[in-house]
Amino acid sequence: MNRNTFIPSGELGTISRHRIVFTYLKSLKFRILLVLLAAGWIPMALMAASLLSSYHSRAVSSRTTEVQNQCRILANQFINYHYLDNASSELIDGELAQLAGMYDGRIIVVDQNFRAIKDTYDLIEGRYVVSEEVIRCFQGETTNQTTAEGFIEITVPVKNNDTTAADGESTGKDNSSPVLGVLLVSMSTDSIKVNVEALTGNAAVFFLVYGILVTALAILFSHLLVRPVDRVRSELHEISSGHSADDLAVKAYTETEQISEEFNKIVTQMRVLDESRQEFVSNVSHELKTPLTSMKVLADSLLMQEEAPVELYKEFMGDIAEEIERENKIITDLLSLVKMDKKAASLNIEPVDINDLLELILKRLRPIASKKNIEMVLESFRPVTAEVDEGRLTLAFTNLVENAIKYNKENGWVHVSLDADHKFFYVKVMDSGMGIPEESLDYIFERFYRVDKSHSNEIDGTGLGLAIAKSAVLVHKGAIKVSSQLGEGTTFSVRIPLNYIA
Repeated sequence: MNRNTFIPSGELGTISRHRIVFTYLKSLKFRILLVLLAAGWIPMALMAASLLSSYHSRAVSSRTTEVQNQCRILANQFINYHYLDNASSELIDGELAQLAGMYDGRIIVVDQNFRAIKDTYDLIEGRYVVSEEVIRCFQGETTNQTTAEGFIEITVPVKNNDTTAADGESTGKDNSSPVLGVLLVSMSTDSIKVNVEALTGNAAVFFLVYGILVTALAILFSHLLVRPVDRVRSELHEISSGHSADDLAVKAYTETEQISEEFNKIVTQMRVLDESRQEFVSNVSHELKTPLTSMKVLADSLLMQEEAPVELYKEFMGDIAEEIERENKIITDLLSLVKMDKKAASLNIEPVDINDLLELILKRLRPIASKKNIEMVLESFRPVTAEVDEGRLTLAFTNLVENAIKYNKENGWVHVSLDADHKFFYVKVMDSGMGIPEESLDYIFERFYRVDKSHSNEIDGTGLGLAIAKSAVLVHKGAIKVSSQLGEGTTFSVRIPLNYIA
């Protein structure tokens, strides 16, 4: 955005509000709130809908059964009063009118000629009623259905000597008598709808109160459930802000307890790393400053002597040259260590004959070993070819063998062995040297660490060799271990995959 672009304060406020809303919608608290609301609202809504639907179905079914039973009673009276032959019985007419009025419906009596002999609405008397339901009823089948308009339509057959009881169960007599007529009944379900609407209103009030309570509890619980996570986030914010933090101990949940443990491990590692960096800077400063101090002392000594002899100049210049070489070696090792610390993407991986590589390393170092009359032996159990960065691995093994020579005794020995299996190759560098104290074994791979600091100036080196070797091995996804007995010798064991693992 152009720095000269002006955004009105109102728009800035809107953007800020939108960002806050968007952040909340993505938060764990909001998602827990949604889960709790869904767990509270959805089952209740489904239960309410199910109960109302069940009530409506049961009410319609009960009304249908009740009307059928009443119609069967009337059908028996039709036979007794010969109503199908002469539809002029005031008693039967009154009962038909009463039944139709009671259920807010309409009753039509159809004789065996399909002619309507009675209609409580007085609309189709004398007309013929031929429909599927009437035909099926003349075949002896009682039918009932609910129309789309909300009416219950029932057909009841009228049989001679009908022995069906009022409750609709057979008395055991012959029910195969011919059908003499049909009662066609149509009943309104308005009263049922009114009851359902009243229940729906009551349910809506209950549901609203219940919903408010569920929402309030969901908001409360979502806040309480996320509080331990907020505490962890707060501690992480303290760390990212550069402030030191005490150990985190959030034990509300198993997950937060595990996060706390991992967090404390990271904090501890950060502290150790920070101390290591400070110590490294201090060591680098000391190691680089020492040769410079020596060169300055030598140069000042020469400058203080106006007519110093040539021999003295040559001696001092030789000493200065040695200090320069020492400074150069320290810088070279530091650069090598920096390269080792880079990502594996910078590796130059290719198939390398490890037997030839080790033979070449020992050949280069034999002149140094011969000065102390140290015997060097390479033992190869089988030919080994591996996918490695030859330059880095050469530097690692060179440092291990060179250390075995430097810290060895006169007339000692250095034994290098090579073996492999189907996944790894193994290199051991053993010597007969002075050994390493047990308390120093955990620190020998640290940069500039010296086991015997009193002899650090007597033995040539920068204290970076083992750090370089370890970095080279680790970048190949390998492992390096050390075992030693003080005064008896040291063994470095290296394991590296035959095939490089990216």
